[in-house]
Parts: sequence; C-alpha cells; structure tokens
Amino acid sequence: MLDQTGSSVMTNEVKKADTVYPLLDLLVHRYSPRIFAEQKVDESDLLTLFEAARWAPSSSNLQPWRFLYAYRNSDHYDKIFSCLSEFNRKWVGNAPVVVLAAYHKKRKDGVDNFHALHDLGLAVSMMTVQAQSMNIALHQMAGVDWKKAHEIFNVPDDYHVATAIAIGYYGGKPEDLSDDLYKSEIAERERKPLDEIIARDQWKWTP
Repeated sequence: MLDQTGSSVMTNEVKKADTVYPLLDLLVHRYSPRIFAEQKVDESDLLTLFEAARWAPSSSNLQPWRFLYAYRNSDHYDKIFSCLSEFNRKWVGNAPVVVLAAYHKKRKDGVDNFHALHDLGLAVSMMTVQAQSMNIALHQMAGVDWKKAHEIFNVPDDYHVATAIAIGYYGGKPEDLSDDLYKSEIAERERKPLDEIIARDQWKWTP
C-alpha cells in the first residue's frame, strides 16, 4: 500500500482489523507494536506528528495537550523509561523515541477543565493516523508512574502526565521478544462487537 506521497506503508495482515464495515486502510492496518525497525525517526518526521496533534479539536480551543519527548541513547530517554511500569520496560527499549503525554488541567479562568483528558486523546488520535500514513507506529501506555514523572521533570501542579507513547517505524522481528510478548505480538486483534458499544435512542447498559 502507498500513502499520498507514494511511500510504502506497513500492511501487516496478521494485525489487520477484521472490520464489519469498510474503513480507511490507515485504520485497518494500524496497531500498537512492541517491536520497531532500527531506523531512526527523523526530527522532521517527529515534528510532523506533533503538528498533526496541534491541529486536533479541543474544548474552547484551549489545546491542553503537552508532549515531552526524548530519543534513545540519551539521559532524558532513560528518565522517561524509568517512569514506565515494569511490564512496559520489557519492550519499550526497542522504540527510538519515547514521549510523555500530559494535559493542562485548568481553563483560562482557573476552573478545572473536565474535557482536557478527552482533548489530549483527540490530539494523540490525530497524531496516530498521521503516523500510520508515514509507516510510523505509536504504542500508547497507561503504565506510567505519573508522580515520578512529575518529580523528575518538575511538572507544575496545573499539569498532569496521563500516558506515555513509544514511537518508531514499523519493522523488527517478533521472535526477538520474550515468549509472552511474542504471543501478544502475533495474536489477532480483537474488539467488542459494535452492538455492545452503541445504542440508538435509549441508554441500554446496566451496572
């Protein structure tokens, strides 16, 4: 498959989404790998991803998202790496770039911005689709010690580190992973059926 620039885009058939309705190829073939190609992510390509995030929609156009990134083989990469869960540290070292994704918790009037986390998710989603068009993979992680990240990077109280992201070009060998991660890497993707997550006209879900 080629993107709009004519560049080759990863089409992993094992991880291809088994969709009920037809979707864009970028969405069908997107997945979150734990292995990456050795190729360095150029700074210009990385900034292109953040540019996509910059143009995401947000409540009152507050744009609460913030991204702190570092390249592998640097002290700053190691600092972010140290904030990750033990499980994530088993594979994240394969990624050329790691990112801490945060949001500003307040609105301009000082009131809590209850939509900030949603808006950060929108920004990362835009970033993810842009990355897929460039054969770049994003693996997002909830397993991050945000308190440690705040302490290491002197993050003010008005901000909250929510997640971490591993970034790299698609590639690498699944067999280089540990047995448990290898099984996860080659497993087919699964999602809840559509009728379990949507309802028409009336709320249908019970506790």
